[in-house]
Order: sequence, then C-alpha cells, then structure tokens
Amino acid sequence: MPDVRDLAERLWNGEASTADHHPVHERIAEGQEIAEGLLFYKGIASANTIDTGDGLVMLDTGAVNDTRLLHEAVRAWRPSAPLRAAVFSHHHVDHIFGVAPFERDASERGWAAPRVYGHALLQSNFERYQRTLGWNRAINLRQFALPPDRFHWPEQYRTPDVTYDSRLTFQHGGVTFELHHARGETEDATWTWVPERKLLHPGDLFIWAVPNGGNPQKVQRYPGEWATALREMAALGAEVLLPGHGLPIFGADRIAQALGDTASLLESLESQTVALMNQGATLDRVIHEVQAPRDLLEKPYLRTVYDHPQFIVRNIWRLYGGWHDGEPDNLLPAPRAAQAAEWVELAGGVDRVVERAAALRDAGELALASHLIEYAVITAPGSSQAHALRAEIYAARAAAESSSMARNILNHAAIASRDGKRDFAGDM
Repeated sequence: MPDVRDLAERLWNGEASTADHHPVHERIAEGQEIAEGLLFYKGIASANTIDTGDGLVMLDTGAVNDTRLLHEAVRAWRPSAPLRAAVFSHHHVDHIFGVAPFERDASERGWAAPRVYGHALLQSNFERYQRTLGWNRAINLRQFALPPDRFHWPEQYRTPDVTYDSRLTFQHGGVTFELHHARGETEDATWTWVPERKLLHPGDLFIWAVPNGGNPQKVQRYPGEWATALREMAALGAEVLLPGHGLPIFGADRIAQALGDTASLLESLESQTVALMNQGATLDRVIHEVQAPRDLLEKPYLRTVYDHPQFIVRNIWRLYGGWHDGEPDNLLPAPRAAQAAEWVELAGGVDRVVERAAALRDAGELALASHLIEYAVITAPGSSQAHALRAEIYAARAAAESSSMARNILNHAAIASRDGKRDFAGDM
C-alpha cells in the first residue's frame, strides 16, 4: 500500500500521474492516519474518519463494496471509539453505504446510534434512484465498463437523520463541523469545514481531475454555483483538504491554488458557452468553439482523466438553453433508423458505407468513421463485417481517449459489436 502523503506529494509535483493513480478508479483499501486523529481511506471515493476525543465523525462512508473493509480499517485504528456522526456529502452511491456496521457496533455495545447528516434534497434523489433502477444500471454499465451479468443498482438507501437547507453546525468533543450547501455535481452537495483542525472536505466539488460537471448520462450539474462554492472554500485557509476522490492536499497555499484553478476552469467554460449562446449559436458551434484554458488542463489536479470539458459545455447548454441543439431538423426528427436507411441508400448500400468508414479509420478520422459505421450497423444489424469494423473504430477511439468516462462508453460499444450488438445495456 503506498504512503498517502508521499503519493500525494508526487502527484502534486508531477512525479506521478492521475492517469496511473486514477482518482475514481484506483482503490487504496486500507486506512492511513494522515494527521493526528484523522484516518483517510480511499475506495472509489474517499471516506474520512475524525477522532473528536468523544467518539468518531465520518465525512463520507464509501460504496457498498467498501463497507466491510472501511469498518475493519476504522476498528483497527480506533477499536473502542463509537461512531457519533456521519456526513453524506451528496447522494451518489460511492459515498453513502458505510454506516451499517457502526450501527451494529452501537447496538451490540450499548452505545447511542450514530446520526447521519445530509442536505434536505438527499431523500428526493434516493427516491429518484428507486424510480429509475433500470436506467441507472444501464448508464453505469456503460460509464464504468461493468459486467452486465454481475452489476445491479442498489435499491435501498440509508436516509439522513438530520437534514438542513443552507448551513448547519454540530459539535462532538469540542470539534466543530460546519456544513455548507452548494449546487455543483449534484443539487444536494454538502461541503464541510472543521475550523479547529483547519480541515476541509469538499466532497465531489473537488476530485483531482476536471470536475465531473458534464457527465453525459447523468442529471443536471451547476458549474457557475460550483465555482462560487470553490472560491468560498479557497478563502478559509484550510491546511488539509480531503477530496471526494483522489488523495489529500496539504498546505493552505496549495489548497487555495487547487480550488481557485478549478473554479477558473468552470468559470471559463461557462462564460464562453453563454457568450456564444447569446449570439444565438447552435450547440454544434458551441461544443467545437469553446476551449478549456490549456494552462489549467496541464495542472496535475485538472487533467481530463474522468470527465471531459466538452461534456461540461453540453451541461451548461442544457442548464441555460434546454435540450434543443438549435438545428431545425432535430426539433421533431425522423427515427434514426429511417435516417440511416436513407443515407445508406444514397451512398450506394451498406458495403459502400463500410468501405468509406474503413478509409476514414485508416486516415485517422475516427469521429467521422464512427458516424458512418453507426448508420451501417443500424441499417444492417446482422452484418458481421459492419460490427467488426465498428468494434475496431470504437476500440481505437477509446485507446486515444484520456477521459475514462468517454473511454469506457466507447469501449462498451466496441465490446457490444464483438457480440453482434450495438449496446449491452439497452435493447439494441
């Protein structure tokens, strides 16, 4: 297991890469005490335990598959300290499933049960998850390249005992936990400031990568309000930052820099997008003309290893402009299968389309090749030739893509075509 402080230092200095130590995918499934009275655990997301001197408080509690390992790590560190409270930074399933073993501890040892804190909108998002179990299974199969026969979306959730709307403060053992609401990756985000320890937990408002502000299959995100919250956090003088994903950052100057740079990236994408929208530009123009500042993307904590700036631009468009892309033929479109059939017929048949897609592939024009091969497979779903080329094109695109979110969705298409399908997660 790597030393967390050492690895965090190497990542900050560019001596290690978030492509190799991915903030979302890499697991460090043991706890480490990274400061006095502070245990850091990194599953897919981070889970952080503070010894207040009068019991423990956790800031996020991990995913389902972290539950046992996290409990073991905490108990190896503090065998006899009760969990007094846990804060859910938002409703995403990689942050909320670790409380149950500590509730069993409380029941068995006669301790008071831990209280869970979270924003008032957590409950409505859990209810949304329960209404859309199949959809969430499908989109996460694509996003994380998960095996369809072994993955199911959770059906039951631990709801908070204490909720709030704007701000809430509680204390344990003389340690203060200030909860602040912000709309960012989710509408129910909580960031936590612990002033006595100069400890900041932004949840997924900071993840050691381009912010997850555009995820193409997920609900609305709020980049402008997100940036405002980051600047508020940057002004606090925190000495330890515990990100929602990735490794801690130590030192007030570094923390202020990382949060400020992340805010600047979001502000730039939003201002460019809105400026073009105010000119009446179509979405096609916007996504190809808005450019993320190159100097920011070169920061070790803002690499495009998960989300993609173009996805964020699309989400900003959706926030301010709705779903229509500005193209009149897409307002009330013909079925895509009918469009594909017309274009394939105009091209002279499926064989001609496959031939041209292969030529584009060979010329390195993979995005254009993707459009053509989709039409070919839609028109001739049983064509082994079309599926074979489709698998090659999407595998090549995935191999060249730094964003793991984009890479996995592209790989999902490639794997499906190797089995003669367009998609494993849907009905294609």
